[in-house]
Amino acid sequence: MKKTESSARPVGAFDSGVGGLTVVKAMREMLPDEDILYLGDFARLPYGNKSPDTIIRYSRENLAYLQGHSVKAVVVACNTASAHALSVLQKEADVPVIGVIAPGVEAALAASRNRRIGIIGTQGTIQSEAYQNLIRRSEPEAVITAVAAPLLASLVEEDWLSHPATKLILEEYLAPMKAARVDTVVLACTHYPLLKPLARELLGPDVVLVDSAQNAATALARQLESLGLKRHSQKETGQITICVTDLPSQFSRLAERFLGQKIGEIRRVTVS
Repeated sequence: MKKTESSARPVGAFDSGVGGLTVVKAMREMLPDEDILYLGDFARLPYGNKSPDTIIRYSRENLAYLQGHSVKAVVVACNTASAHALSVLQKEADVPVIGVIAPGVEAALAASRNRRIGIIGTQGTIQSEAYQNLIRRSEPEAVITAVAAPLLASLVEEDWLSHPATKLILEEYLAPMKAARVDTVVLACTHYPLLKPLARELLGPDVVLVDSAQNAATALARQLESLGLKRHSQKETGQITICVTDLPSQFSRLAERFLGQKIGEIRRVTVS
């Protein structure tokens, strides 16, 4: 296949639910010419409380679905899947596979002034210590406060973004970080950007909130450029196709919040 033909293929991305659309939004802003195929695995969410073996199996199946639709690269737009399955997918895929953890760590280290860094994510992401290990590799003396927040992704999926219960729960999760006087907090789940206003209110203006969506999009752009796969000279903005393994009633409204735009048809698909 010629490079011009390869560059016309879509970019794939997957997450356990709607959260990965924050990454898709960043991809769209940075790579407006690209067609994007997004897979939200709602039928099997959340990934954060699953075993590593199960997460790897689900991720392999998601990868196979996307590769079956001739994508030229895959973004694992899920922190839990990136923590447990990225290295496996990178070995097995016949296209570039990019995760969200390394870009998030890079951004956190660049932002931190005193090397006191907080990480909040799903149980699976925090227990994997993927963020912690990458931070320590670059900054062995960093003081890291990592908190598993298993309830937050479900609250976001329920669209309880400003509910009093969400504020109380998030305040409880963030308390150890306030006590540790962190200056940077990594939102280590792609659902969490929708909780940024609430987190900023609770942590104060001096704490930098980092999510990896923008940096993952930058890593993707560099990869496509280096391989000659970046799409150029589109007359119109590329299309975003959204596929889900189950379709919750509130998905369309949430998806539009995450993307910041209206969405078209949503396809319900089977992944196995």
